Amino acid sequence: MKCLLLYCFLFFISLNLYSSSRKDSLLAELKREIQNKDVYDKKKLHRIELIKLALQEKKNSQFNTLLQLFDEYEYYKFDSAYYYGKKLLFEAGRISDKKKVNESKVKLASLLLHAGMFKETFDYLKEINSDVLDKKYKYDYYCLKSGAYSNLAIYNDDPNFTRPYNQKAVEFLDSAIAQCAPNSFELLFTSGNRQVVAGDVNKSPLVFLQILKKFKLTAHQRARLLTALAAFYQNEKQDDQRVSLLAESAIWDIKSSTRETLATLLLAEDLFKHGDLDNAYIFIKNSRDDAGFYGNRLRKLKIESILPDIAAQVNMVAQRANNKLMFYFLATALVTVIVLLVSFVIFIQLKKLRVKERIIEEKNNELKVINEQLLFINDKLREYATVNEKYIGYFFDVISGYILKLDRLKKNVERKILAKRFNEVLPALHDIDIKKEREILFNTFDSVFISIFPNFVEVFNSLLNPEDQIWPKAPELLNTDLRIFALMRLGINDVQAIATILEYSVNTIYVYKMRIKAKALVPGDEFDTRIMAVKAI
Repeated sequence: MKCLLLYCFLFFISLNLYSSSRKDSLLAELKREIQNKDVYDKKKLHRIELIKLALQEKKNSQFNTLLQLFDEYEYYKFDSAYYYGKKLLFEAGRISDKKKVNESKVKLASLLLHAGMFKETFDYLKEINSDVLDKKYKYDYYCLKSGAYSNLAIYNDDPNFTRPYNQKAVEFLDSAIAQCAPNSFELLFTSGNRQVVAGDVNKSPLVFLQILKKFKLTAHQRARLLTALAAFYQNEKQDDQRVSLLAESAIWDIKSSTRETLATLLLAEDLFKHGDLDNAYIFIKNSRDDAGFYGNRLRKLKIESILPDIAAQVNMVAQRANNKLMFYFLATALVTVIVLLVSFVIFIQLKKLRVKERIIEEKNNELKVINEQLLFINDKLREYATVNEKYIGYFFDVISGYILKLDRLKKNVERKILAKRFNEVLPALHDIDIKKEREILFNTFDSVFISIFPNFVEVFNSLLNPEDQIWPKAPELLNTDLRIFALMRLGINDVQAIATILEYSVNTIYVYKMRIKAKALVPGDEFDTRIMAVKAI
């Protein structure tokens, strides 16, 4: 039970750390994307110029081209969108198409709602004849009416009006849902939005999460969805998740060149509430710039009422930081003076010791070189101790001989060091002829190995064609090819170890092995198995 509680505790800690890390990462990315706004705007303006060119050349239907221009400007710049919305309405009247006239009014009413112009929005809504609209525009119409009442409830913020306005907003969302195709994005998004407007944000946002998994969303759709999803994370413990969702939503708004955005304002308010003043100030200014660029007067007024509070807090924190910095500076200066005085005294003493230390260091380096050479010899001896018991028995005398030589060498070196005859240490080490010792070792290895595995060479060659067989020349008992597989038979499978023992490169050992296996009468894996099956006597 205690272990289970511990695991749960660690899980929640790791979850919180991940959530906090993701929040910080998204906030950093959002600040980078704010600097890249012009890059995305240039792409959008390029698309707009192409559409305007098509409008001038009258390549397509004037109404459809004007509709394209309106859609491009709708969340980017109010004045331009309103201009093309009016032209859209005029064109619909010019061609006497009642359906398009009402569609144009739906578009204009939606635009006016974005800009916070509620009276004008309701004026247009009264003029719309929903009976002539198709399902798509009926859906837009009912969503628009719902949004109008929902925004009106937020604007009034009065219990006497908020509840009935929200009730109407929910009713119109139900009408919008009735226009949606089964399992469509519109159906799921509107159902999730209904949950938000109805105040059911304490329940799980399953519908929005389903959309994220099921649909490939545009940048603008993803931004809207994430802002709506953030409404479900109002608990203080869920603050990191809410901030992450709003930051990601703001990122997608920038990537879609959306200037009529709520995400950065909500994000700034959240960060300000939790004391992250620097980021709150950056994002509230960005939200103000977006509102001013788009032309949303109502949102700009709201931002301007919040911005001075954030700026004042930022200035206050900066002033406190400056005061602390001055205190730390004076304290550091005082400590520095004391340290300098103490350092001067210490420097005089160290200067006297430096000469002696240099001599000791030189002697230590010489001893280190000798020690490394002795360690190298010991490492080599240790490698030979990895074979089986019979092999150890045969080599016991050889290793004992090495130990005696090392003991004599050690005593000789120690005597010379104790006598401070350092110049005689290296010549004493040079008396050891490693090459000659290795040749003796190979000969001994061959002799011992063949005494343990007397039929090894015959078994080895039985796996090859007669013309490819390898027989050592007298007086050799083994050659390099045979010795590689002899080492493998003793259990040394590391190619690097074999290369080191035989003084070859790893690539050379690979070439030897592959060349022999290529000529074998059996597959490579079976060849290794047959070699390992050679019995010792």
